Amino acid sequence: MPPLRPVGLLVVLALSLLTAAPAAVAAQDPVGSALQRAARPLRTAEPGGDVGDLRPVGGAIGDAVVVGTGEATHGSHEFLTMKERVFRYLVERRGFRTFALETAWSTGVRLDDYVVHGEGDPRRIMREDLQYTYALNATAENLRLVEWMREYNRRHPRDPVRFMGDDWGYTGPELYDRVTDYVAGVRPDLLARLDALYRGLRPAVPSGEYQKAYLARPLSERQEMASRTGRALGLLESLEPRGEAGRREFAEVLRHATVIDQTATGYGFDFEDPRQVAEAMRYRDDVMADNVVWWHRHTGHRILLAGHNNHIGYEPEDPQVLPRTQGAFLRDRLGSGYVSIGLTFGRGSFKATDPEEVHMLTHTVGPARPGSNEHTLDRVRYDRFVMDLRTAPGPARRWLAGARPTRSVGTAYPEERNWFDIALGRCFDVLIHQDRVRAVDLLP
Repeated sequence: MPPLRPVGLLVVLALSLLTAAPAAVAAQDPVGSALQRAARPLRTAEPGGDVGDLRPVGGAIGDAVVVGTGEATHGSHEFLTMKERVFRYLVERRGFRTFALETAWSTGVRLDDYVVHGEGDPRRIMREDLQYTYALNATAENLRLVEWMREYNRRHPRDPVRFMGDDWGYTGPELYDRVTDYVAGVRPDLLARLDALYRGLRPAVPSGEYQKAYLARPLSERQEMASRTGRALGLLESLEPRGEAGRREFAEVLRHATVIDQTATGYGFDFEDPRQVAEAMRYRDDVMADNVVWWHRHTGHRILLAGHNNHIGYEPEDPQVLPRTQGAFLRDRLGSGYVSIGLTFGRGSFKATDPEEVHMLTHTVGPARPGSNEHTLDRVRYDRFVMDLRTAPGPARRWLAGARPTRSVGTAYPEERNWFDIALGRCFDVLIHQDRVRAVDLLP
């Protein structure tokens, strides 16, 4: 064999390095190699087009009846569009029929009327209801989802998709009207008593103003109002509906009265006491889980639940603030019927208010810091991917079981902390990670 020329020697060396690269990488970085093997690339975060890449999502969900999908920020475009993309797939391929959003129950009732019956204007509903604590839900992305749901129902009127809100932070006048109208129809003799119990509670001002004014009331007054909504709920529970149709209507009215009571009870905590604040947060997540489970059992629907990572996961990012999450409550109630999907990102932008919650701003963050979960996830060779954390190779599962800094942004930024020690494998069943995100498009 003739001696190799310098160029030939370089080619041989390059080929030998390429051949040995996977083994060398695995030896030097077993966690990165294991994550790479577990990751399944996702074509896009935008709805529409081929959905073949979502089959791993469907496989990971299995027979779950409620699937929680999170977000590391409330205000990033790709988190919302990815949820819409997954929801469309689950509706068309897996029989899901309800989209549940971390927003007020009464707002869900109004949007559901539009989605199912074409009643109302979704832009107006969002403008009127999605204020203050829910301002980051008033987005072009959520409007597009609602409009897609309406169009789907035009094509499938006998098998409609539904929209629900699972939260209690605001209860609009429509809920009071539905409860009082029902009582007026079946037991008009009780109407005056019910009106007296609901005195001063039915909103007469915009939702943001109503929420702020409610919180500004003296604690004793808020607790007295909660006492009255509890008695109103007891009054409703004493009624006896007749017939199957009557029982279904009564069940819905009773849930409306339950949510009215949830709102008053939630505002009845002492927010000057840190222990009461934590208990109020725990109560909120318990109630949101209860509303989702009620909806599933009442409708029989499989549900995609959309909320913040800190609510849909199993472990809270800060137990001193939120002792127990909605995801943990859902697992208690549904067992393997609940699956949690966390959504994380490497870098990009998002909408959030300033720390005083006065101005809505666009914030931009650079690459994840070394030692964080996102810094390691960014080493996977896909711009976006899905990973079933329960079936990942051993080195990946051991890494996922360890708590390390993870980015989490709520409605305000910067808060005291935006990095929390989170063990992804203990918080979520499935993970969708995206290298980059951009800010949502808020509605005017």
